[in-house]
Amino acid sequence: MKVAKPIPPFTVASSSFSRRGSPTQAMRKQHQQSPPPLLCSLKALHTFCCFLFAISCLALVPFLYLAYKPCRAQDFLHGSAEVDPSLWSGHLFDDLPFAWNHLRYSKHHPTRRLTIALFVKRWPRGDRAGGMERHALTLHQALARRGHVTHVFTPDPGGPPEPAPPNMVYHFSPPNPSGSFNARLAYGQFLRANATTPFDVVHSESVGLPHPLARNLSNLAASWHGIAYEVVHSEIVQELVRPPGEQRPVGQQKSMEQRLFRVVEEVRFFDSYAHHVATSDHVGDILRRIYMIPPERVHVILNGVDEEVFKRDVERGLEFRRRHSVPEAAKLVVGLSGRLVKDKGHPLMVEALRQVFEEDAAALEGVYFLVAGDGPWAGRYRELGRNFLVLGPLDRPQLAGFYNALDVFANPTLRAQGLDQTVLEAMLTGKPVMVARFASMTESAVVGPEMGYVFSPKVERLKEVLYKVMGDGKAVLEEKGAAARQRALKLFTATKMAASYERLFLCISAKHKGEDEGHCRYPLVSD
Repeated sequence: MKVAKPIPPFTVASSSFSRRGSPTQAMRKQHQQSPPPLLCSLKALHTFCCFLFAISCLALVPFLYLAYKPCRAQDFLHGSAEVDPSLWSGHLFDDLPFAWNHLRYSKHHPTRRLTIALFVKRWPRGDRAGGMERHALTLHQALARRGHVTHVFTPDPGGPPEPAPPNMVYHFSPPNPSGSFNARLAYGQFLRANATTPFDVVHSESVGLPHPLARNLSNLAASWHGIAYEVVHSEIVQELVRPPGEQRPVGQQKSMEQRLFRVVEEVRFFDSYAHHVATSDHVGDILRRIYMIPPERVHVILNGVDEEVFKRDVERGLEFRRRHSVPEAAKLVVGLSGRLVKDKGHPLMVEALRQVFEEDAAALEGVYFLVAGDGPWAGRYRELGRNFLVLGPLDRPQLAGFYNALDVFANPTLRAQGLDQTVLEAMLTGKPVMVARFASMTESAVVGPEMGYVFSPKVERLKEVLYKVMGDGKAVLEEKGAAARQRALKLFTATKMAASYERLFLCISAKHKGEDEGHCRYPLVSD
């Protein structure tokens, strides 16, 4: 292999001259060829000014874009969660970056009247209703008051249904041999009614209309109040809070393993529903990311409760206290409500209170606990002392008095599903709330310490919050309650929920029929 010889470095001989001339001559020649220093400075300054001008032009681009599309620019700069709803405009199906409740809608009834088919597994009878059927009743009564017609396909409740506006039509069906909703029979009723007067939109509360029957309906929207992915989270929490030494229920491990496959099944069949309504921001995110539903088919509409029933009424609260013998001098009144069962977190609350009594019994002197509801843990609360009053189930007017009688409302649930309506009812009556740290609550309802307290579902963390509440006292609680009420009035009323669904249904109907999609754009002139 040939190796190139290295080129020797240029060296200066010991004599005064080298082969290329003397150093003095070389320096003189170099000096003659160099431009004057002043000219160099001017050229450098010109280059620098051009560079600054270019950078300035580039810097103006985001601000010009902000002036033209303020919400989109803010989305680019800060992320979609930071978009100001008051600045947003566009097509409502183009991945709206926040819940529809944040939008402002016209107070006037729309010129177009919708005919809606509603599928729900149960219908309320009296005031004994779960969150899903209560949501269906509240929503569709509000839509009926706005002039729309709803046909309700549901099992026979076994008695007269709750009074409803005349434009709500019931199609009751007998249950399956197992006692559950006979969806196929109800679907047959729907087809006969649809053949006479086609429905503008079909609304399924959860899987009220099963996916094999729903997959061919492009004008269908399903509202989700709890999905399998959230149930897995709930079961993990319930497993972690089980006291040491307590035996795991028989079949629990197998049930948890099967639940994972249930998530996989849901991911597969959820795509059969044309549109999905998430009742919390967290569920909306799961449907987009985990269940991989296209964003334009996922719509977040937060739960709402009847603001005509649940409202601030100080005198009503005082009357409720007197009726249940709560002393006027009570230091604090804490409330709990709902089914008093294990998965609603009542063992966690009972244990936390028991430990507080053991550590500092004086801390709970003058503190009264009002417990609305029934279940196996009712007796455990009574055992804690005379200042624990278990009231049993209450109807909605009684619940309104119950919330107004409180200083703070506690919801220790271990079920991370949907947006619990009891929390929204308490907030709407102006009460601060204590909630477990589940994303459905902390991302949509109790978004900051100014409106309540958040705790990890552990006994020690719950005790810390109980001490904090008692230490803060009534004045601080009233301030937090006022902040909670303001958020609830903005987002969690039945009126706002119904207006959001109305706009969604109008848009779905227009797309289904190939009509003008004006209602899909926001804002309208009337908004």
